[in-house]
Amino acid sequence: MAFVGSRAGWGAPPTKPRLRYPVVHRTGGAARAPPLLQVGGGSSAHPCSRGRRVRAAPGPPVRSARPAVPPPLPGGLAQGPPLAVPPRPRRSERPRPETTLPSTPRGAEPYHVRSGGGTGRLGARELKCRRAGEAGSSVMARRALKLASLAAAASGIYLYGNKFLDPNDFGVVRVGRAIATVHLRSAERLRELCCANRGTFIKVGQHLGALDYLLPEEYTRTLKVLHNQAPQSTRQEIEQVIREDLGKEIKELFVSFEDTPLGAASLAQVHKAVLQDGRTVAVKIQHPKVQAQSSKDILLMEVLLLVVKQIFPDFEFMWLVEEAKKNLPLELDFLNEGRNAEKVAHMLKNFDFLKVPRIYWELSTRRVLLMEFMEGGQVNDRAYMERNGINVNEISRNLGKLYSEMIFVNGFVHCDPHPGNVLVKKCPASGKAHIILLDHGLYQVLSESFRMDYCHLWQALIKADMKRVQKYSRRLGAGDLYPLFACMLTARSWESVNRGIDRSPVSASEDVEIRSNAAAYLPQITQLLNNVPRQMLLLLKTNDLLRGIESALHTRASASSFLNMSRCCIRAVSTYQRSKSHSLYRRAQISLTEALSLWQINLYELFLWLKGSQLGNWVIALLSRMHHSMY
Repeated sequence: MAFVGSRAGWGAPPTKPRLRYPVVHRTGGAARAPPLLQVGGGSSAHPCSRGRRVRAAPGPPVRSARPAVPPPLPGGLAQGPPLAVPPRPRRSERPRPETTLPSTPRGAEPYHVRSGGGTGRLGARELKCRRAGEAGSSVMARRALKLASLAAAASGIYLYGNKFLDPNDFGVVRVGRAIATVHLRSAERLRELCCANRGTFIKVGQHLGALDYLLPEEYTRTLKVLHNQAPQSTRQEIEQVIREDLGKEIKELFVSFEDTPLGAASLAQVHKAVLQDGRTVAVKIQHPKVQAQSSKDILLMEVLLLVVKQIFPDFEFMWLVEEAKKNLPLELDFLNEGRNAEKVAHMLKNFDFLKVPRIYWELSTRRVLLMEFMEGGQVNDRAYMERNGINVNEISRNLGKLYSEMIFVNGFVHCDPHPGNVLVKKCPASGKAHIILLDHGLYQVLSESFRMDYCHLWQALIKADMKRVQKYSRRLGAGDLYPLFACMLTARSWESVNRGIDRSPVSASEDVEIRSNAAAYLPQITQLLNNVPRQMLLLLKTNDLLRGIESALHTRASASSFLNMSRCCIRAVSTYQRSKSHSLYRRAQISLTEALSLWQINLYELFLWLKGSQLGNWVIALLSRMHHSMY
């Protein structure tokens, strides 16, 4: 251990002064207290004094850079606050380069203080002085920064007072405006891409434009025009398709034919016309090049997805190409669409609010479809409903009834309910609001086992039964990603799913959480979509479109929709159990259980109605007053 400058002939170093090096030693990346320099006394003193008692000769006191440091407390406990930065030494105390001490210990080499820092004691003292100088420089820098900040604030106040400065150009406001501008520019480019490529690309844009609850407003507002204002075919192209398929000219078939289409979508456009017998019809005509273009679109999508998968291995969307190959030919066959329309009209004939256009088969082909003319406003147009006196909650409730019946009871599901395909209209005679269901080209047929598992899963979600949620999610292919699967089905956060999706409305913070998690969990979402049965994919798309409609109408997570789903699930499960039972007693027991369950739901719905009505408020006030009078 090194000495601190002693005179020759002292024979021993000074007694027990303690000094701390001004450098920090690190072990394993973590800072530890620097070693203490102990000179003289005990076995840890100078090696020459080991085994014998040495008394220090009198001499000048040794100046210590810091006060003595007490020994650490046992157990590693700290004692007192850390030592402060030493003050800057006076000019007279600063060491000079290449200076030798007056004398050195006997037998030791002289210690020098070298400019640039050395390894000796005085090199450490010079380093300490330099650090003190740097500390003083940092204090001056902080003072200069404060002065600059005050000057900037004063100039900002002056500019703002003289109207040279707009506060919207700074901070969070400016960042938010920049993000919105980027979203809008990207959405417009995406819309132009879909319109330029048409066909399948427009169908993708239509789906994105309906995701109000998931995508930024700039995207949904820009892409909504694709629901009924997609690129149109010319009059000459329309005449060519009718001539090729029906063998006649437009003038021979119709008394009048409007050149401007009522709406143009991805695969076709619709014109209003009047037949020779005076019937007003809607003529759906396929775009002439969409048949040839569709196969190229699918091939292009497949190539693009393969390229993206090579760059991003977690990007698993090849199932999208497989579904397009299976579903697009069905959508391009308008005869198949006519059959689906008649089937769903017969299947849901008990719903008097549902209207499906009648098909005129004598003038229908694979590319031309003639049907009854029906008009109305789009189902997500809340302003239209308010102008025409249509109850928004009633429309949302009836739409939920319609799709719950299709999914859980019949297993025959209309899978393209974007707002351009679902219209609403108030009947002048009865005053009731009707839902008009259009575009029946894409339907999903659910197998019986899949439909039962899906029913049980939704019953568990409504009841917040997490064990059954996990069980039936795994049976539907979700595996360990069942929490994410439940959130995707309900469009709610996992916390809301655990609490009960029918017990609280969707909050703004939950919406933000859903939007952020949609991007954060993209690899898990792609893995999940790759694992679930193919029947689930179109159901998820249908759920997305229905959530988008509910979001536009501000009726998301309403209790009535979950009650209707519960009724349909109970009916579907009971019907399935009766079909598998051969015992008359067992069938009667199933029917009784079904009746009791439906009765409980009706009572709960009545309770909710009373709670939200004026009569219910009077009853609650009367009961509370009676309760207080008793006590």
